[in-house]
Amino acid sequence: MADITSHDNIILVGFMGTGKTQVGSVLAQLMGWEYVDMDIVLEAGAGKSVQKIFAEDGEPAFRDMEKVLLEEVCSSSRKVISTGGGVVLDESNRQLVRSRGMVVLLDAQPETIYIRLTSDEAKPVEARPLLSGSEPFQGIKELKSQRDSSYAAAAHHIVDTELLTADQVARKVLELFKELQRH
Repeated sequence: MADITSHDNIILVGFMGTGKTQVGSVLAQLMGWEYVDMDIVLEAGAGKSVQKIFAEDGEPAFRDMEKVLLEEVCSSSRKVISTGGGVVLDESNRQLVRSRGMVVLLDAQPETIYIRLTSDEAKPVEARPLLSGSEPFQGIKELKSQRDSSYAAAAHHIVDTELLTADQVARKVLELFKELQRH
């Protein structure tokens, strides 16, 4: 915890389907803070979906856009920020989030993630560019395994979302934040 230089933001990281969007929205309401869903802001700025950015511009272009946006949203305070699932793959992004707030990794098992993603009518698995292959469950397992060390390196805390509602996870994150403020 010693490397948190600013406690002014709560930054949620983790694999897709772990609850970052839902938890972030609830948490921001509980705290009375601004909520920023990076994927939504990025899509609005680009005028197209993440899926289209990947298809038309490629993943490197998306990661560049994501990096610029991360620097922007982390430059101010009192925000709950839900990051994209791959934002912490970049070492400088990990350092930035760790220095600008309390970083919480939301985690779940691949099986749970698969169930959540395949039942998400708002953003079906086919709309997630990194899982658009014929074996999405295998893709989840492999991609999550590749990213787990980056998630852990970014996080100050880990919250398992496996058996919890978004409200329960948000309250758990809020308690972690209050504990940090007491020290």
